[in-house]
Amino acid sequence: MGLLDFFKRIEPDKKKSPLLHTAYDAFFTFAFSPNTTAKGGVHIHDGMDLKRTMIHVVLAMQFCYIFGMYNIGHQHFLAIGEHTGLLEGLHLKLAFGLVKLLPIIVVSNLVGLGIEFYFAAKKGHAVEEGYIVSGALIPLIMPPDLPLWILALAVIFAVWIGKEAFGGTGMNILNIALLARVFVFFAYPTTISGDEVWVAGLADQGAGLAANYGGIFTGFFNWIFESFNWTTFNNGALVVDGYSGATPLSLAYQGGWEAVTDKYTTSSMFWGTIPGSIGETSKPLILLGVAILLLTRIASWRIMLSMFIGAAVMAMMLNAWGATPFMEVPWFYQFYMGSFFFAMAFMATDPVTAASTNRGKWIYGFFIGFVGMIVRVLNPAYPEGWMLAILFMNVFAPLIDHYVLEANISKRLKRA
Repeated sequence: MGLLDFFKRIEPDKKKSPLLHTAYDAFFTFAFSPNTTAKGGVHIHDGMDLKRTMIHVVLAMQFCYIFGMYNIGHQHFLAIGEHTGLLEGLHLKLAFGLVKLLPIIVVSNLVGLGIEFYFAAKKGHAVEEGYIVSGALIPLIMPPDLPLWILALAVIFAVWIGKEAFGGTGMNILNIALLARVFVFFAYPTTISGDEVWVAGLADQGAGLAANYGGIFTGFFNWIFESFNWTTFNNGALVVDGYSGATPLSLAYQGGWEAVTDKYTTSSMFWGTIPGSIGETSKPLILLGVAILLLTRIASWRIMLSMFIGAAVMAMMLNAWGATPFMEVPWFYQFYMGSFFFAMAFMATDPVTAASTNRGKWIYGFFIGFVGMIVRVLNPAYPEGWMLAILFMNVFAPLIDHYVLEANISKRLKRA
């Protein structure tokens, strides 16, 4: 109780220092659980408030963060032909990934939370918890070399226009993290599409061009690694002949499944040692996060299962059509490529922007999978469809719930 009393004594005056009080309140409610819960009637809850609910989602993403940090470094060293084994140069890969990932995390959270704090102080209420998850999601769905100023603009657009303009947490129509990504995609498409953006630390991917190391690698980290007699960053490293950072999806669009397997094994695609967005490549670790979300009942299994069914149905239909090489990719291998499982686990299940009724969740999830597979296979400009499909179905989620409720009312009236 001594620590709690201390924090209560240092609480700033809300009227004299609204911004300081907002910052204090955000930390206080994050550190301490509520001492009252709603009881009785139809409003029966446990002691978990919204902040702790959001923290469960963030914890489920940590596997993706750890692997994403490793894979940033792994893809870089594959490009220069050094430490190509999975565990070779592990310290170099983790150090490289940390330097690339940490600024993205910092900018995403500082900019987003800064806007949240501003609006909370201006409106005179506590900091809303919704950005806890968005701030953790945004770094995972971006390429590792995205310019930080573009990331900052994307976060400002997503939080200010996508959420605060609609009233704040719980009032937004569209998924905030996906809004940030779609802003980058349409405003600065060359930074988030193509084959060259998914491998970090290269001036270019042409053979013979140099790796782009800075002083933190050749100075600070090399000094540490030399003291342990470990291998160090090689400032003269060059991109190897024939290297390409093409993702499986871009290869599938160009030449079908044969083109994909000429470069990547099914095992590497499943485990995630391929180019892609920072946190979306490793399927087993994403599924481990899915297990956490389902066991804690944070995310809806109905949305996840129906999204898988919708994607599988459309993939089978495209297999039967077979008009292009991409259509002929076996339907079950579609789940080895791209970010389906990440979108299914952390994006489609957003409780604010998804359908709320049980039947509506089945419809909502099914059409995300169905539409997303159409966009992935048939859209040459963007060979991945989950971002657009989820945002599209976000718009229709209230309409789906409306008709589900109307149907339930009609059934009950008939019985009455």
